[in-house]
Amino acid sequence: GGGAGRGVGGGGVDVEAAAWEAEEMVKALRGIDGVLDVRVVEDPAAQRTVWKIREDGSGLATRSVDGVLSWPGWEDAAVPPRNLGAYLRDFHRLLDQFGLKGVVYGHFGEGCLHVRLDFNLQSDDGVAHFRRFMAEAAKLVVAHGGTLSGEHGDGRARSEHLPTMYSDELIRAFGRFKAIWDPRGRLNPGVIVDPAGVADDLRMRHRWRTPRVELALREDGGELGRAVHRCVGVARCRTGSGGVMCPSYRATRDEKDSTRGRARVLQEMLLGETVTKGWKSPEVAEALDLCLSCKGCKIDCPVGVDMASYKSEYLYQRYKHRLRPASHYSMGWLPRLARIAAKAPRVVNWVASSKITSGLVKRMGGIAPQRRIPAFARRPFTEVFDQGLRQEPLPEKSVLLWPDTFTNYFAPAIGQAAVRVLRAAGFDVLLPSRPVCCGLTWLSTGQLKAARRKLRHALRTVAPVVSAGVPMLVLEPSCAALFRSDATELLPDDADARMLADNTYTLAELLAKFAPDWEVPKAKEGEQAALQVHCHQHAVMGAGPDAALLRATGAATTVLDAGCCGLAGNFGFERGHYEVSRKVAEQGVLPALAAQPPGTAVVADGFSCRTQFEQLAGIRSRHLAEVLAARLDLESTQAQRL
Repeated sequence: GGGAGRGVGGGGVDVEAAAWEAEEMVKALRGIDGVLDVRVVEDPAAQRTVWKIREDGSGLATRSVDGVLSWPGWEDAAVPPRNLGAYLRDFHRLLDQFGLKGVVYGHFGEGCLHVRLDFNLQSDDGVAHFRRFMAEAAKLVVAHGGTLSGEHGDGRARSEHLPTMYSDELIRAFGRFKAIWDPRGRLNPGVIVDPAGVADDLRMRHRWRTPRVELALREDGGELGRAVHRCVGVARCRTGSGGVMCPSYRATRDEKDSTRGRARVLQEMLLGETVTKGWKSPEVAEALDLCLSCKGCKIDCPVGVDMASYKSEYLYQRYKHRLRPASHYSMGWLPRLARIAAKAPRVVNWVASSKITSGLVKRMGGIAPQRRIPAFARRPFTEVFDQGLRQEPLPEKSVLLWPDTFTNYFAPAIGQAAVRVLRAAGFDVLLPSRPVCCGLTWLSTGQLKAARRKLRHALRTVAPVVSAGVPMLVLEPSCAALFRSDATELLPDDADARMLADNTYTLAELLAKFAPDWEVPKAKEGEQAALQVHCHQHAVMGAGPDAALLRATGAATTVLDAGCCGLAGNFGFERGHYEVSRKVAEQGVLPALAAQPPGTAVVADGFSCRTQFEQLAGIRSRHLAEVLAARLDLESTQAQRL
């Protein structure tokens, strides 16, 4: 409860001294009227979580709980810390007077505030209201002995109101001083001296276009403009390590290849002033070309920009009723091509790998010449699975195993390993009654209507089983993420899509929820594991259950925090993307893997991750199902020997 929270950092010469200091502070704080609770956070991971809220404040505050956009404006004002309480009370009264709402945060120890308020900056009346508020807010902070800018300078946002804080004589002195060094007024015009009005060039004053979109964009009311204007320039996407966002920026260090850069180009596209050709603008194509659609920004960006979805929408609009790039057919239609290849996999594999024909295949498919085309399995998983189970009535403890394209046609051993684990945990395993696909590859290439058809067919196939209380296990993280997140963007009004979103699980999630008492097979003494989390899993499901399950086996487990593998489904295979794909891996995850102790088991549920590790570094990695199944087999062998 309470209307505010405050984080205070402390320390000491050693742990005991720091603990004593914290305890004394707790005693003092609990004696203050109005303080509801005080907690001491000692765990380093929990401390990072607390401070991350503060670090992400400018982003988190840009959107209210009900989805109303908030903007900077009255930003960075500061008062002497002893005056902060009185100033805050008067400031909130001023907000009430103007009918404004927002979030106040900052470093209160210095009396400096950062604020995001729900200004209406798209109408003349709203802008006039904004100007009146800014004038009154300037008077208020000066009345409390404060300054318009406590940290970041005056700039365009505050220069108009400097006469409120400084005397006329001092303002004239500013002008004379500037004239000495800049007699023609060319250096940073309109700031401090002869300032432009705070509302003269408001970006939001210009109305953006509202094109019809194919995705629901549910959290933004179906408006692409609201979606791309989530970005307010916080620049968390320009970090060089930690999390996933933004792999292309980390590889190129170019602003246009960051989430912020792409959002800004899309904003300009909707304004139509500098980016003038809409979806066909070359600026948009250039900005989105190197987006890996990793979804890292969906979770790592403080305001939840989802550039992967915006890119899918762009590709749909850009190529609607037009010839597409070859890779959209070869990889976008991969599930259908895989079904054909499964009829003669040896022939297909020879053609795809032979020195005689592989170059032609890659050119025709828009595939990077440096890449090796993954080999199709001799038999799909659905053919080697125990068919008899399909006909049995639903048992009390069943699970529906989704045969995704990658497991089914490229890595059936993973499906078999999952069946081995599930049966050991007491489950009966069911498969869908007919061939299915979630539509992932169509979605990632912007073929949204085809993706919707595939998904709708899949839902009609599996929904009767899942609605009867049978959970669905999806082994490929990107497919699981589609059911958990993207399905309701493609089919927002489909009850089955919502139902599947709530009943789709990764292997670790399924075992944790439905087999909590299962005795997990133990690792060898001293065994170590490194877990590479698929980007879509990072964004949508998280990997907490996976790490917990690996640790429950007794393996010393490291969850890698080195970013995207760089392959990202079709991205790293597409012609023109190989170098960036390689750089993404080489600046993050490959060095992290190389730093692991010899013999460390690399666990990677994503087909892309495993393929990238093998092709770039010769590193063999395994799905969690394979790791658990191998330990079950080891236990069985040891028991037989006894």
